[in-house]
Amino acid sequence: MSALICGSFAYDNIMVFQGRFKDHILPDQVHILNVSFLVPEMRREFGGCAGNIAYNLGLLGGEGAPMGTVGTDFAPYADWMDRQGVSRRYLKVIEGSYTAQAYITTDQDDNQITAFHPGAMNEAHECHVGDAEGVTLGLVSPDGMQGMIQHAEQFAEAGIPFIFDPGQGMPMFNGDDLNRFADQASYLAFNDYEARLMAERTGKSIEQLAQQVEAVIVTRGGEGSSIHSGGKVIEIPAAPVSKLADPTGCGDAYRAGILYGLQNDMDWETTGRIAALMGAIKIEQAGTQNHSFGRDAFEYRFKEAFGFDL
Repeated sequence: MSALICGSFAYDNIMVFQGRFKDHILPDQVHILNVSFLVPEMRREFGGCAGNIAYNLGLLGGEGAPMGTVGTDFAPYADWMDRQGVSRRYLKVIEGSYTAQAYITTDQDDNQITAFHPGAMNEAHECHVGDAEGVTLGLVSPDGMQGMIQHAEQFAEAGIPFIFDPGQGMPMFNGDDLNRFADQASYLAFNDYEARLMAERTGKSIEQLAQQVEAVIVTRGGEGSSIHSGGKVIEIPAAPVSKLADPTGCGDAYRAGILYGLQNDMDWETTGRIAALMGAIKIEQAGTQNHSFGRDAFEYRFKEAFGFDL
């Protein structure tokens, strides 16, 4: 079973300001704000939901490829994908555009100021599900608005089951949009905040939405996750972690675990635990694609965490 992962590719430029924003921003002068922060620490990470999910699925040995739009500055990321064995077959370069970029500055109080340039991501609709071969499972993750709409329609028209994972793209859609996605999708995936927003905007509870699809998956960070399927709620515990380094990308790692379980016809109890362990492994490393493991190590840690063999 081969998965097509539709979503964004991005560079995450992460900077650290060795002071506190509040010491340099005067509340009564914000209407004429003009400040500059010296950031001696900076790193560039490869990110974006499609890139992250495909990377994690590859670590598990799953079969799949990402689909998305990138800019003419994508060469370093492309080289990384090649070295990791992640397919670039369904990536489209948008001439005259930059790859999507996030510029994140964090201060000593862990406050953040972020600027996001969507760049080539806005042209996601130029990629077409029908261009991919042998696809039996899909995922629509945060991307350009029109791209998300079209990819969901194309999966549905082709009869390909897919996960709708709106993530940070949720604010782009109203209730009618979200109800249409729910009608088209086979699976819905949210964090707990997104699940509440989905229920509010669609006018349907998570239990009602679960009656429309094969499963609704809701993650709750360190509190675990819930999978609503077949009239039951399956509670998945969080996997133990050795350190909390960086939560960015944990949701993407979790979703790769869900794809892997679906590809291998695993039950939800096992699938959810694979996903939970993927999130735990990710959170122990800074960045979204800097963690790695061997199969034996993953299976050992799975048994240690959950008490049975994978």
